[in-house]
Amino acid sequence: MATFNDFTPKQREFIRNGTHRWNIKSGATRSGKTYLDRVYTIPMAIRERIGREGLSIILGVTKSTIERNVLMPMREFYTETLVGKISSDNTCRLFGETVYCLGAEKVSQQSKIRGASFKYVYGDEMAEWNPEVFNLLKSRLDQKYSRFDGTCNPKGPNHWVKKFIDDPNVDVYYQPYTIFDNPYLDEGVVKSLCAEYQGTVDGQRLIWGRWVAAEGSCFPTFAENPASFRTTLEKFNRPLTTITIGVDFGGNKSASVFVATGFTPNFTYAVPLRAHRITGIITPQKLEEEFAEFVTEIYTDFGRRGITVYADSAEQTLIAGLRQKAIRNSLPCVIRNAYKTPIIERIRLINRLMGRRRFLILTGNEILERALSEAVYNPKSETDERLDDGTSDIDTCDALEYSIEPFGKLLIGASLYEA
Repeated sequence: MATFNDFTPKQREFIRNGTHRWNIKSGATRSGKTYLDRVYTIPMAIRERIGREGLSIILGVTKSTIERNVLMPMREFYTETLVGKISSDNTCRLFGETVYCLGAEKVSQQSKIRGASFKYVYGDEMAEWNPEVFNLLKSRLDQKYSRFDGTCNPKGPNHWVKKFIDDPNVDVYYQPYTIFDNPYLDEGVVKSLCAEYQGTVDGQRLIWGRWVAAEGSCFPTFAENPASFRTTLEKFNRPLTTITIGVDFGGNKSASVFVATGFTPNFTYAVPLRAHRITGIITPQKLEEEFAEFVTEIYTDFGRRGITVYADSAEQTLIAGLRQKAIRNSLPCVIRNAYKTPIIERIRLINRLMGRRRFLILTGNEILERALSEAVYNPKSETDERLDDGTSDIDTCDALEYSIEPFGKLLIGASLYEA
């Protein structure tokens, strides 16, 4: 086990002061808040309560995130002898104690912890939990020696975790972190992350550890200077080894959009190539015809290999029509369902690419430039919601994001992709 002097000043501060019933750390990614828990807080808290009444529990968004964020790093540090794996009954042997490992994303998880008394609970990514699960948890820490340790990245100022932290009637020790609280973090990584998040809400949250609302432009760096992201194939002078097309289907008040994006070797750059926007109500046959024309055009102008199409999975009938059209016309493409990760994650990915200057748009793409420049957050929402009232072209944003999101970890790097 690491010694006291092995930790950062911020971590040592938590060891000294984090002795309350509720101990919560929030703040920047890579700031060292979770590392402390893996190598010190969790092992010490479990061992101190061995033999006492009550259950020990680790709560995360899902069991898989518990394994990835908590158990696997602990296992690498302490070996499998002390850190086991989650079994079919949702338990894991940790430091001689049987510990329950449960997901807290859904209300249905309540049934697994209802009625039990908890002596120790560790909470991973607690800002992503369902608040009803947390409300049940509050009544279960009912022993004199019960303790909760939790971490999260900040969200908006009205988030339920922030309200709990600020409640004067709760015995809580709260410690905020910035990225600069980790002196062991590589200087290049810090510089890269600061550049990626500059000017965005994620910069405030994941660099400075602040609970702030998502306001204004979704892509502020682009909106300030769209011209700085323009390029030509001659100026760019790099081969495109992968090409995708994102498809968003329209309705009565929205447009159907196709966006083609090219990627350079090793996914160093994402380069939106062209967009096609269809307004108004059209027949499925007309949609299929315009899709076939767009695919043929992109392959003729840019293609060297087949194209992968990622279409909005909410419209399976329309997707089936596109597949049949592709077969009849021998189109050089494979059509798949879009990943449709949460919108805020798609926005974050593109902002990080923009921050690294690894997102460029071919000159002449007014549709894409306008969509990215005008996309804003909903000022009336307490969540990170993009405004969808017809005043901006979110259909094009969706199609663009569908074309890029499958390669997020390759573009950013798996170790830095998750905040």
